[in-house]
Amino acid sequence: MIGNPKALIEYLQNQSSDKLFVVNEHHEKRSLNANAYAWVLITKIADVMRTSKEECYLEMLKRYGQSEIVSIVSDADITGYFKYYEPIGTGCINNREFTHYKIYKGSSEYDSREMAVLVDGIISEAAALEIETLPPAEIQRIKKMWNG
Repeated sequence: MIGNPKALIEYLQNQSSDKLFVVNEHHEKRSLNANAYAWVLITKIADVMRTSKEECYLEMLKRYGQSEIVSIVSDADITGYFKYYEPIGTGCINNREFTHYKIYKGSSEYDSREMAVLVDGIISEAAALEIETLPPAEIQRIKKMWNG
């Protein structure tokens, strides 16, 4: 159920007391147009840079995307646990070596704000390579759609 606090409280008061509920804040999903436009530009950038669009996408995630740092015992095989990552260093704790990884979140997991940051970065990269982008007014219109 999605609603304001008053509507949710009213709904919950009419529920059986033996039920459990999880309450999360609602966030608007990003527009699929944002993702489609990002991939159009990534493909064009990759063509100019003579690289694959997957390599270009990863580079855009590194420059403009969301990431976290995790430390994992160095002898652990992390293959299959993370899709986009890179090792950034090592360290020892209690005589055990750990590898530190920067883990990049894929754009399919982004909210509207995160996607807008990514797409803005991709647009600036495209413009620097003299790749035609949408006119500023159109980009502004799409950004308004991203925010609900």
